[in-house]
Amino acid sequence: MTQRAEAIAAIDAANADDPNTIEVRGAVRPKEQAHAELMTEWLTRLDPDATDAQHLAARAHHLRRWTVPRTAYPEGRAGYLRWRTALKKQHADEVATILTAVGYDTATIERTQTIIRKEGLTSDPQVQTHEDALCLVFIETQLAELADAQGDEKMVDIIQKTATKMSPRALDLAASLPIRDADRALLARALGDGA
Repeated sequence: MTQRAEAIAAIDAANADDPNTIEVRGAVRPKEQAHAELMTEWLTRLDPDATDAQHLAARAHHLRRWTVPRTAYPEGRAGYLRWRTALKKQHADEVATILTAVGYDTATIERTQTIIRKEGLTSDPQVQTHEDALCLVFIETQLAELADAQGDEKMVDIIQKTATKMSPRALDLAASLPIRDADRALLARALGDGA
Protein backbone atom coordinates (compact mmCIF):
# COMPACT_ATOMS: atom_id res chain seq x y z
CA MET A 1 0.00 0.00 0.00
CA THR A 2 1.38 3.43 -0.93
CA GLN A 3 1.79 6.15 1.65
CA ARG A 4 -1.09 8.13 0.09
CA ALA A 5 -3.35 5.06 0.07
CA GLU A 6 -2.52 4.38 3.72
CA ALA A 7 -3.33 7.98 4.68
CA ILE A 8 -6.58 7.97 2.71
CA ALA A 9 -7.62 4.68 4.32
CA ALA A 10 -7.06 6.26 7.75
CA ILE A 11 -9.01 9.40 6.78
CA ASP A 12 -11.85 7.27 5.39
CA ALA A 13 -11.94 5.17 8.55
CA ALA A 14 -12.29 8.34 10.64
CA ASN A 15 -15.06 9.71 8.41
CA ALA A 16 -16.89 6.35 8.37
CA ASP A 17 -17.93 7.09 11.96
CA ASP A 18 -20.11 10.00 10.81
CA PRO A 19 -23.59 9.42 12.28
CA ASN A 20 -25.09 11.68 9.58
CA THR A 21 -25.91 10.04 6.29
CA ILE A 22 -26.55 11.34 2.80
CA GLU A 23 -27.88 9.72 -0.35
CA VAL A 24 -25.51 10.19 -3.25
CA ARG A 25 -26.20 8.62 -6.63
CA GLY A 26 -28.66 6.17 -5.13
CA ALA A 27 -26.55 4.99 -2.17
CA VAL A 28 -26.91 6.08 1.47
CA ARG A 29 -23.50 6.70 3.01
CA PRO A 30 -21.87 8.44 5.99
CA LYS A 31 -22.04 12.08 4.91
CA GLU A 32 -18.42 13.15 5.27
CA GLN A 33 -17.10 9.92 3.79
CA ALA A 34 -19.30 10.41 0.72
CA HIS A 35 -18.29 14.07 0.43
CA ALA A 36 -14.60 13.11 0.68
CA GLU A 37 -14.95 10.57 -2.14
CA LEU A 38 -16.72 13.12 -4.33
CA MET A 39 -13.98 15.66 -3.58
CA THR A 40 -11.40 13.15 -4.79
CA GLU A 41 -13.46 12.49 -7.91
CA TRP A 42 -13.71 16.20 -8.72
CA LEU A 43 -10.05 16.86 -7.93
CA THR A 44 -8.99 14.12 -10.34
CA ARG A 45 -11.23 15.59 -13.03
CA LEU A 46 -10.15 19.20 -12.42
CA ASP A 47 -6.44 18.43 -12.06
CA PRO A 48 -5.32 15.00 -13.29
CA ASP A 49 -1.77 15.83 -12.13
CA ALA A 50 -2.80 16.79 -8.58
CA THR A 51 -0.14 16.39 -5.90
CA ASP A 52 -0.32 14.17 -2.83
CA ALA A 53 -1.11 17.25 -0.73
CA GLN A 54 -4.07 18.07 -2.97
CA HIS A 55 -5.42 14.51 -2.75
CA LEU A 56 -4.97 14.40 1.01
CA ALA A 57 -6.64 17.80 1.46
CA ALA A 58 -9.56 16.74 -0.73
CA ARG A 59 -10.08 13.60 1.31
CA ALA A 60 -9.70 15.35 4.69
CA HIS A 61 -11.40 18.68 3.92
CA HIS A 62 -14.23 17.94 6.39
CA LEU A 63 -12.45 15.36 8.53
CA ARG A 64 -14.78 14.40 11.42
CA ARG A 65 -16.78 17.60 10.85
CA TRP A 66 -19.79 16.31 12.78
CA THR A 67 -17.83 16.50 16.05
CA VAL A 68 -18.28 20.30 16.09
CA PRO A 69 -21.96 20.94 15.37
CA ARG A 70 -23.12 24.28 14.00
CA THR A 71 -25.30 24.62 17.11
CA ALA A 72 -22.12 24.93 19.22
CA TYR A 73 -21.80 28.50 17.91
CA PRO A 74 -24.23 31.45 18.00
CA GLU A 75 -26.86 31.92 15.31
CA GLY A 76 -26.21 34.40 12.52
CA ARG A 77 -23.40 35.08 10.11
CA ALA A 78 -20.78 35.94 12.76
CA GLY A 79 -21.43 32.65 14.57
CA TYR A 80 -21.35 30.76 11.28
CA LEU A 81 -18.00 32.27 10.34
CA ARG A 82 -16.52 31.46 13.77
CA TRP A 83 -17.72 27.86 13.37
CA ARG A 84 -16.18 27.58 9.89
CA THR A 85 -12.85 29.00 11.10
CA ALA A 86 -12.76 26.56 14.03
CA LEU A 87 -13.54 23.67 11.69
CA LYS A 88 -10.74 24.54 9.26
CA LYS A 89 -8.27 24.53 12.15
CA GLN A 90 -9.65 21.24 13.49
CA HIS A 91 -9.53 19.54 10.08
CA ALA A 92 -5.96 20.75 9.52
CA ASP A 93 -4.83 19.61 12.99
CA GLU A 94 -6.47 16.19 12.72
CA VAL A 95 -5.11 15.47 9.25
CA ALA A 96 -1.62 16.37 10.48
CA THR A 97 -1.91 13.66 13.13
CA ILE A 98 -2.90 11.07 10.52
CA LEU A 99 -0.22 12.12 8.04
CA THR A 100 2.48 12.10 10.69
CA ALA A 101 1.45 8.59 11.73
CA VAL A 102 1.92 7.28 8.18
CA GLY A 103 5.28 9.00 7.77
CA TYR A 104 4.59 12.04 5.61
CA ASP A 105 7.24 14.78 5.62
CA THR A 106 6.61 18.17 7.23
CA ALA A 107 6.40 20.00 3.89
CA THR A 108 3.59 17.76 2.58
CA ILE A 109 1.71 17.97 5.88
CA GLU A 110 1.96 21.77 5.93
CA ARG A 111 0.91 22.04 2.29
CA THR A 112 -2.10 19.79 2.93
CA GLN A 113 -3.07 22.00 5.88
CA THR A 114 -2.72 25.17 3.78
CA ILE A 115 -5.10 23.77 1.17
CA ILE A 116 -7.62 22.63 3.80
CA ARG A 117 -7.57 26.10 5.40
CA LYS A 118 -7.99 27.56 1.90
CA GLU A 119 -5.14 30.01 2.39
CA GLY A 120 -4.34 31.97 -0.76
CA LEU A 121 -7.65 31.20 -2.43
CA THR A 122 -7.37 34.04 -4.92
CA SER A 123 -3.69 33.45 -5.71
CA ASP A 124 -2.96 29.73 -5.28
CA PRO A 125 -4.14 27.51 -8.18
CA GLN A 126 -4.19 24.37 -6.01
CA VAL A 127 -6.34 26.06 -3.38
CA GLN A 128 -8.66 27.31 -6.14
CA THR A 129 -9.00 23.78 -7.51
CA HIS A 130 -9.85 22.59 -3.98
CA GLU A 131 -12.51 25.30 -3.67
CA ASP A 132 -13.92 24.43 -7.10
CA ALA A 133 -14.27 20.79 -6.04
CA LEU A 134 -15.93 21.84 -2.77
CA CYS A 135 -18.45 24.00 -4.58
CA LEU A 136 -19.26 21.27 -7.11
CA VAL A 137 -19.82 18.75 -4.30
CA PHE A 138 -22.05 21.29 -2.53
CA ILE A 139 -24.17 21.81 -5.64
CA GLU A 140 -24.51 18.08 -6.28
CA THR A 141 -25.25 16.97 -2.73
CA GLN A 142 -26.75 19.88 -0.81
CA LEU A 143 -28.42 22.24 -3.26
CA ALA A 144 -31.76 20.38 -3.37
CA GLU A 145 -32.16 20.13 0.41
CA LEU A 146 -31.16 23.73 0.93
CA ALA A 147 -33.46 24.93 -1.86
CA ASP A 148 -36.39 23.08 -0.30
CA ALA A 149 -35.64 24.70 3.07
CA GLN A 150 -34.70 28.22 1.93
CA GLY A 151 -36.88 28.97 -1.09
CA ASP A 152 -35.90 30.28 -4.51
CA GLU A 153 -35.01 33.89 -3.65
CA LYS A 154 -32.62 32.98 -0.85
CA MET A 155 -31.10 30.22 -2.98
CA VAL A 156 -30.37 32.59 -5.85
CA ASP A 157 -28.31 34.65 -3.39
CA ILE A 158 -26.56 31.54 -2.00
CA ILE A 159 -25.72 30.24 -5.48
CA GLN A 160 -24.40 33.63 -6.55
CA LYS A 161 -22.14 33.79 -3.48
CA THR A 162 -20.94 30.25 -4.20
CA ALA A 163 -20.28 31.14 -7.84
CA THR A 164 -18.00 34.05 -6.86
CA LYS A 165 -15.63 31.48 -5.29
CA MET A 166 -15.55 29.27 -8.41
CA SER A 167 -13.36 29.38 -11.49
CA PRO A 168 -15.03 29.77 -14.91
CA ARG A 169 -14.20 26.12 -15.68
CA ALA A 170 -15.92 24.91 -12.50
CA LEU A 171 -18.97 27.02 -13.30
CA ASP A 172 -19.15 25.35 -16.72
CA LEU A 173 -18.87 21.92 -15.10
CA ALA A 174 -21.73 22.73 -12.72
CA ALA A 175 -24.09 22.46 -15.68
CA SER A 176 -23.24 18.76 -16.02
CA LEU A 177 -24.09 17.81 -12.45
CA PRO A 178 -26.84 15.21 -11.82
CA ILE A 179 -29.33 17.53 -10.08
CA ARG A 180 -33.11 17.96 -10.22
CA ASP A 181 -34.54 19.96 -13.12
CA ALA A 182 -35.89 22.56 -10.67
CA ASP A 183 -32.42 22.98 -9.16
CA ARG A 184 -30.85 23.21 -12.62
CA ALA A 185 -33.30 26.01 -13.46
CA LEU A 186 -32.45 27.74 -10.18
CA LEU A 187 -28.76 27.43 -10.96
CA ALA A 188 -29.29 28.91 -14.44
CA ARG A 189 -31.35 31.76 -12.98
CA ALA A 190 -28.73 32.57 -10.35
CA LEU A 191 -25.87 32.47 -12.84
CA GLY A 192 -27.83 34.30 -15.49
CA ASP A 193 -26.32 32.28 -18.30
CA GLY A 194 -28.68 29.38 -18.94
CA ALA A 195 -26.44 26.89 -17.13
